[in-house]
Amino acid sequence: MQLAKEVYRETAILPKSEVYGLQGQMRRAAVSVPSNIAEGHGRLSDHLFRVFLAQARGSLCELETQIELCRDMNFFQDGSAQGLFERSGEVGRLLNGLIKALKPKEERKSPTR
Repeated sequence: MQLAKEVYRETAILPKSEVYGLQGQMRRAAVSVPSNIAEGHGRLSDHLFRVFLAQARGSLCELETQIELCRDMNFFQDGSAQGLFERSGEVGRLLNGLIKALKPKEERKSPTR
């Protein structure tokens, strides 16, 4: 949720020409992350939860691409983009850990040599 709030705050400064472009797309991707986590959790199935966590991870990757584009187009200052990248990295690590923890035991085992 914190990442979504930060994206809303940072995208408020985008040019008016980007209201229906990057601003809207970034906000939708940012909101999609916690929304998919919540929806997956509500399904009461580890398998379905993993599916929704994977969807959240995809939205996070989409958002990171858009942050990079905004930085490259000089819509964000480097500090703003860096803060969003750090927060998204933290969210990504948490998602990866949850996905790994929800894998069936036989999938979690590392291959034996």
